[in-house]
Amino acid sequence: MKVLSMIQPWASLFVLREAQYETRTWRTNYRGPLAIHTSKKIDKPVCRELAIRALLYRHGYTEENLPTGMIIAVCELKNCFKVIENNGTWAILEDGRIVSDLDYFLGDFTVGNYAWEVQDMQMLNTFIPAKGKLGLWEHALS
Repeated sequence: MKVLSMIQPWASLFVLREAQYETRTWRTNYRGPLAIHTSKKIDKPVCRELAIRALLYRHGYTEENLPTGMIIAVCELKNCFKVIENNGTWAILEDGRIVSDLDYFLGDFTVGNYAWEVQDMQMLNTFIPAKGKLGLWEHALS
């Protein structure tokens, strides 16, 4: 299965559907099953921001108990849209949709970046230890 590694707390916020998009500087033509992996790195300054702390706390997470080095969820990669306009508090994707509010706050909607859209996010009952890689990589989920 294709896997995408993400830094915490972004990975958990995405899996918990606080963020509807994962933003990247690169496009993928891949569509289909996708696993979400948490890298070993935690962005601790971000975790200490009040708004992020509140979002994590809502789901029982803190900077100290975020899973790292694990595949934590599976979903279906549905679309990958280029960001064509950014107005500072909202952005427009190439399909015309507007991204604002929490979705905008939790992503990097710089013009030229890409918003990955997924569906059917399912957190795994048992997380799978794995070493991450850059880009999309393969893992035989068991």
